[in-house]
Amino acid sequence: MAKPVVHFEIAGRDGGKTREFYGKMFNWEYEMFGGGDYGLVKAASESNAIGGGVSTVPPGMAPYITFYIQVEDLQASLAKAETLGGKTVLPPTPIPGMGAFAWFSDPDGNVVGIYKHGE
Repeated sequence: MAKPVVHFEIAGRDGGKTREFYGKMFNWEYEMFGGGDYGLVKAASESNAIGGGVSTVPPGMAPYITFYIQVEDLQASLAKAETLGGKTVLPPTPIPGMGAFAWFSDPDGNVVGIYKHGE
């Protein structure tokens, strides 16, 4: 069975301006998450749309857009990506009360997130 895309992220140099741009562009509304600069975009209820997050890029990183695919085992998925020519970018990282995520890059350098619910 194919793994579903479950989340997206857009991180810009100034999270507030980035949220304002996409909010006006697509009528997105945000709920701030975790007491920081991470605005959760609510998924459209009338469709099969996924939600996402818009934030400020962490120091030292370039702005990025990525998506997250739900998997059953983060470490096994990272290992599989590496056998296929990818690289682990970020090891499994917990999201308290939600699950955990990790990042890998494909052979062309595109960064993709993977997510496991409930860890």
